[in-house]
Amino acid sequence: MKSYSKHWPCLFPQHGPGRKHERPIVLESWQRDIVRAEPWALARDLIHSDGCRNVNWTTKIVAGERKRYEYPRYLFANESMDIMRILTTTLDEVGVEWKFPRRNLLSVARRASVALMDQHVGPKY
Repeated sequence: MKSYSKHWPCLFPQHGPGRKHERPIVLESWQRDIVRAEPWALARDLIHSDGCRNVNWTTKIVAGERKRYEYPRYLFANESMDIMRILTTTLDEVGVEWKFPRRNLLSVARRASVALMDQHVGPKY
């Protein structure tokens, strides 16, 4: 699909030349209004574009034996700290706990938060 218009920048003011992580990504007021009205839509679209849901594992010593423990989590990777801030602000507003294991990687691994994400974000399709 192709589309040409001089007005695309009006609808997508964040679009521009160069790499997105090297230029500011700021939501316009009308975009913030949409995100406030539909925060899960933004979270779902970001996770489906640059994220995933997977099963992580670790080991624990239980009664003297090393046991494998698996748990689901969501990950989101992006070089743009502005996009990360938009997502983390949105996740805070809907009650999802998250962490940054690395600078450009967001993790949602707490059981209640993963359950919320499963309910509203779900698998990629």
